[in-house]
Amino acid sequence: MAQATANFVHRHVGWGGGAMPAILMYHSVSPYSRDPYQVTVSPARFRQQMAWLRARGLRGVGVAELLGARARDGAAGLVGLTFDDGYSDFMHYALPVLARYGFAATVFPLAARLGGTNTWDPAGPRKPLMTARQVRQAAEAGMEIGSHGLRHVSLPSASGAALTAELENSRAVLQAASGQPVAGFCYPYGDADMRVVNAVRTAGYSYGCAIWRGEHTSQHALPRTYVGDADSPWRLWAKAIKHRVTWDYAGRTVQHSASPDPAAPPNA
Repeated sequence: MAQATANFVHRHVGWGGGAMPAILMYHSVSPYSRDPYQVTVSPARFRQQMAWLRARGLRGVGVAELLGARARDGAAGLVGLTFDDGYSDFMHYALPVLARYGFAATVFPLAARLGGTNTWDPAGPRKPLMTARQVRQAAEAGMEIGSHGLRHVSLPSASGAALTAELENSRAVLQAASGQPVAGFCYPYGDADMRVVNAVRTAGYSYGCAIWRGEHTSQHALPRTYVGDADSPWRLWAKAIKHRVTWDYAGRTVQHSASPDPAAPPNA
């Protein structure tokens, strides 16, 4: 009986339902020797993490699919998977694993940096970003394409015209590249305030992905759970429980804070 109870808890507590959508935040999946910003997950660890989700009876999906399922009360067993910045290694190391398990995800490329590198990370190392052709290939493979803006800049300090360009021009470029509607926006660095969140909503995006809880938390500023290379299956389970406790058991009393999660990378 004790083992059966443990198996039930291990399988069901945490992601796959609840008051707040469970969305995991990835960046790069690649072999590496140096990762100062903690944005890289090794291919072996990523395979282990996806296998763990599958073993728990969970299926990774893009954010638009997750939110649509929730609107129909059909999101049990679904977890959102997101990949910020649009690193080209997604095509080589993440996409084949997702395809193996029948998973999907949302990729958030930078529209003005397609085919470029992550020059916004001063300490490097330089990582190539998806080309327009790779964006189309990812979309044709069943991935959702969202916008991460044009150049990876912090939006709360952007002027009105610059903010509009980041939101609207990036969507136009990515829709042309992917051949699909771009419904979601992901805030560079996780930086968002009410002006920016309202601008995303006004621009016609169906949802927005942030990182941390805050006073602006909503469908246009969805908090996500950072996943890194240190996240073994037991750490994933702990994060799943934390998600459920935060939103389902303590959701009515928790004081929303904009303070960063110490586990999240410094330049998400």
